[in-house]
Amino acid sequence: MKIDVHNHFYPTRFLKQIEKTGSTVGISVEKDEWERQIIVQYGNRIVTITPPMVDINQRLEDMEKSGIDMQILSLSAPSVDIFPAKLGESIAQIVNDEFAQICQDYPKHFMAFATLPYKDPDKTIKELKRCIDELNFVGACIGTNINGMELDDKALYPFYEAMSNYDLPIHIHPRAPRDRDTYKDYRLGPMIGFEMEICVAVVRLIMGGVMDKFPKLKFIVSHLGGAIPFLIERIQNCYEAYPECQENLSGPARNYIKRFYYDTVSFFEPALMCAYSSLGSKQLVLGSDYPHVIGDIQEAVNSIKRLSIPEPEKEMIYSRNILSLIHRNTTIENGKKH
Repeated sequence: MKIDVHNHFYPTRFLKQIEKTGSTVGISVEKDEWERQIIVQYGNRIVTITPPMVDINQRLEDMEKSGIDMQILSLSAPSVDIFPAKLGESIAQIVNDEFAQICQDYPKHFMAFATLPYKDPDKTIKELKRCIDELNFVGACIGTNINGMELDDKALYPFYEAMSNYDLPIHIHPRAPRDRDTYKDYRLGPMIGFEMEICVAVVRLIMGGVMDKFPKLKFIVSHLGGAIPFLIERIQNCYEAYPECQENLSGPARNYIKRFYYDTVSFFEPALMCAYSSLGSKQLVLGSDYPHVIGDIQEAVNSIKRLSIPEPEKEMIYSRNILSLIHRNTTIENGKKH
């Protein structure tokens, strides 16, 4: 079985809301040089709208062709935290309701991560409970920052406590870089800026003490962790060299890095093998970033197939690790999750 942990669906009502009120929060809908519809945030291109983002039938066809059995749906960027809290809550409900309907209509093919209005802790917990307890979602998605708020901010502690109690994963997805000028040319935002955002988010969760405060938290980091697997020793060296890097940690920084899970959105064998060698197959889960133009549902599968690692470890990456994280058995039969 192959389960795609990192892919995105954009409900039509959400896209209409972006077109209607996006300008108030720095969002515009434009066309690129190839006449493709794109979403731009503060001058940085963040999304190219492709047909499978809104067409579930096209998605099912692509999944069958690539050998993907199931996908865990998530929204991607921009998310609802760009809006004021009350509006963000209502839009989150729209997104989650559509995800829930898709999962209900196609139970053998889809599960979902919750979209949440993180600007307001109470609204976040309320919608999280609805998604997990009523809609049967299997985790939540969070940005690398919440409209500028870092992931080690104490305002997120109630959410982390709730997710610890649910014992379900949080998928960390990049947001548009806050340093707009650096990334404004050559589409450097999605090319490099997203990966820097991921690195900052992971290190802040470690150095900020979140992983010690909530030892049961389970994070899945997008894009193979950005550059995190490559930087493990440098992060450890800084932990040893700088006292402020030790204030909130009970042990070496490298140990925390190995507690995160990482989706395989890279498709580059040397990068995948770096993560495999540094973290082990138990910390990797299959991801495609489909249907973004820089994602690839077929290569997501093929890149793991080509790895020179034991077949049982490939099966762990394909599905066994994520099924364990979301407390499902390795078989899903007759449209029911066991």
